Amino acid sequence: MNNIRVRQTILSLTAIPISVVMLMSCASNGESEQSSFTPKTTATIPADKFDLSHWKMNVPLDSNNDGKIDEISVKKMQSYSHPDFFYLDEEGYMVFTAPNKAITTANSSNTRSELRQMLRGSNTKIKTSYPGNNFAIAAHPLSERFGAVGGKMTATLKVDHVALRAKNINKPAAYSVVVGQIHAGKDKALQAKNLGFGAGNEPIKIYYKKWPNHEKGSVFWNYERNLAKNDPNRTDIAFPVWGNTWENSNEPGDNGIALGEEFSYTINVHENIMYLTFTSPGKPTVNYNVNLANNVDANGGIDPKDNKWGYTGDWLYFKAGAYNQCSTKDAPGLWYAACLGTGDWKTDKANGDYTQVSFSALVLSDSTNPR
Repeated sequence: MNNIRVRQTILSLTAIPISVVMLMSCASNGESEQSSFTPKTTATIPADKFDLSHWKMNVPLDSNNDGKIDEISVKKMQSYSHPDFFYLDEEGYMVFTAPNKAITTANSSNTRSELRQMLRGSNTKIKTSYPGNNFAIAAHPLSERFGAVGGKMTATLKVDHVALRAKNINKPAAYSVVVGQIHAGKDKALQAKNLGFGAGNEPIKIYYKKWPNHEKGSVFWNYERNLAKNDPNRTDIAFPVWGNTWENSNEPGDNGIALGEEFSYTINVHENIMYLTFTSPGKPTVNYNVNLANNVDANGGIDPKDNKWGYTGDWLYFKAGAYNQCSTKDAPGLWYAACLGTGDWKTDKANGDYTQVSFSALVLSDSTNPR
């Protein structure tokens, strides 16, 4: 397939007429405005200290008994907290907690207390999946119709706790949590074009994993090949930051990160390149650059099994918080560690069957040219 045909095909990917997209872009009134961190001295809820005006979130609850995970809108986020799963602690950290066993989002067996970027802010005239509420890379032929071209998320955090008990201890996902990611939209109209777009994959997930008998844990990130769900080559590829990657059961020692030890990450998607920077006091700074418009991997080699156009035709958004990877599901596949949990929060907390992540900073902004 030549470049002209790819461009023509991607131009038809959106199920929304271009005229409607243009109206949405005009209606958003500043969709490119991003969040910034504005500390206050009298914080009582997370939004009193952190700018959450471009975030909604999921918490592992079903408060209204509708059989669905609770979703907190941008508007409600400004006054929302939960004493167990989302709150400011005494030191001003924004705390996210997710038990191993609780209600999950559709098609997932992993619990989460996690934010989802909303470029539209509180303008609900723009639907969640519309271009005006998401970003694209510069190579997307309709990039100017999106809420932003690229973007940047910077965070400073510490992992306080990861799940301690799993039946399938050698499954890579055991004892781990995702603390930041970029997610592509799951879009049936895009999937129907058979170009590998719209599958809802993740070009980056930032992990922390600590085995129960280890003194320190490891920080690494995964890139998911942008392929259809039923493609056997659709898998996560892990890249180290400090310590080991997720399949390595060795003690990372001084190369690792302890529970309660702060580290920072920056995900800067500028034009087509995802620039990654990881820092922590006393640790070497780690950088990666990945072109999201092709199938060249983070080490500079061509990955013949990946979508040759990368994530060019997808719409994207940032996520941050505690996405617990210790699933209680016991099944084949690397994701199902059969971690323990009862579903009763007090019991599960006492048994250590949960994950907790605390952020001292979380900033969304426009992308920046690192050169």
